[in-house]
Amino acid sequence: MATLVKIVPYDLNWPRHFSTISSELRQLLGNKVVAIDHIGGTSVPGLSAKPLIDIDITLNALADIPAASAAPIEAGCDPRGNRYGDDVWAFLHSGSTPKQRVYLCPPDNETHRRRLAFRDYLRNHKDVAEAYAHLKERLAKQFPYDGDRYTAEKSSFISNVVERARSVANGAIDSGQVGEG
Repeated sequence: MATLVKIVPYDLNWPRHFSTISSELRQLLGNKVVAIDHIGGTSVPGLSAKPLIDIDITLNALADIPAASAAPIEAGCDPRGNRYGDDVWAFLHSGSTPKQRVYLCPPDNETHRRRLAFRDYLRNHKDVAEAYAHLKERLAKQFPYDGDRYTAEKSSFISNVVERARSVANGAIDSGQVGEG
């Protein structure tokens, strides 16, 4: 059954939720964890987003993912697999409030690096974050029960921001302007 794509105003409790979830997962995963990062819309202060805490957990090695998969399941998450062939394994906890989506990532994973670049750019460029919020709100209205299409329609904007973030990291001048794509 399709679920409603719902965008809500930023919630000041989202960082606290991330911290709590992160601590629980770190305890469950122990020394397999390199880093736990808050990603997605709820990780950008002031950004309206789906009420879903997205978390990337970077592990020591790709080989750790099978054993580490037990931790999110133990925390109440349902396995969602590796949908994009990028070695990132997804888990969803839809019974929690807010919902949680946990990703297990191998070290030096390109998907994870892109997520961090996008998040950090939005955190540092309020105008771009606002443009992204408007895009998400428009797409949620346009595709209210089509989460895959909603996500696909954001991809050009996200790619443009990631490219800009990488240019800035490599010393290029940044005007902060990003097309909606």
